[in-house]
Amino acid sequence: MRRLRGGAAVAAVLMCAVSVAGCKEQVTGSDSGSGAAGATAGGGAGRGGAALAAAESLAVKGRAPKTGYDREKFGSAWADTDSNSCDTRDDILKRDLEEVKFTGGACKVSYGVLESDPYSGKDVTYRRGSSKVDIDHVVALSDAWQKGAKYWDAGKRIALANDPLNLLAVDASTNRSKGDGDTATWLPPNKAYRCTYVAAQVAVKKKYELWVTAAEKSAMEKVLETCPAQKLPTGGNPTKAPERFHAG
Repeated sequence: MRRLRGGAAVAAVLMCAVSVAGCKEQVTGSDSGSGAAGATAGGGAGRGGAALAAAESLAVKGRAPKTGYDREKFGSAWADTDSNSCDTRDDILKRDLEEVKFTGGACKVSYGVLESDPYSGKDVTYRRGSSKVDIDHVVALSDAWQKGAKYWDAGKRIALANDPLNLLAVDASTNRSKGDGDTATWLPPNKAYRCTYVAAQVAVKKKYELWVTAAEKSAMEKVLETCPAQKLPTGGNPTKAPERFHAG
């Protein structure tokens, strides 16, 4: 599977592959690179682009307290919510790594190469048991908790935590600097990937009806105005996990 990088990357970088739920791509606008080259003079060309339009439509509220947040509120880590007999982490590793090797069948990824990591731009080798590759929640779970997920039922929180639309294999050391930051507080050091990254955050927040802060929305719009043809990722899993899954 060829991985797409940079501002010209489209929804496929965040969508499904073998064993991950189906996907589709919104095709509003034409492809263009990130950065000022993708915009016309005055920066107004972003209006009408799928990702920017979606960002502009997000509800704005203040950040709620983190009180009560616990990872267990989103279910056990990497639950097999798509019922393909592979856990979510391995699904994403299979989707995002190259030169994949398995142990004990076709689920557990033992080796792979993260070619041109989206956050840092460097190549990273994955070996099972190593911490050099993380599976990042593009919208951090604690950020989601403070912007609506606190009020959801367990099924929706479990769905968010395991939705391929919200998951990405990335360099662990770079990812650790993100914490639970939103667009206003953290962006990938790899500037060529920022449009794709922000579009993914917008897509997840729109799909799950999460709100954004005023500062976050402004930061999203600022990035997406530099890439007016940026497409909006769609697809992933349903927004409610099967009834057999439970959260703490």
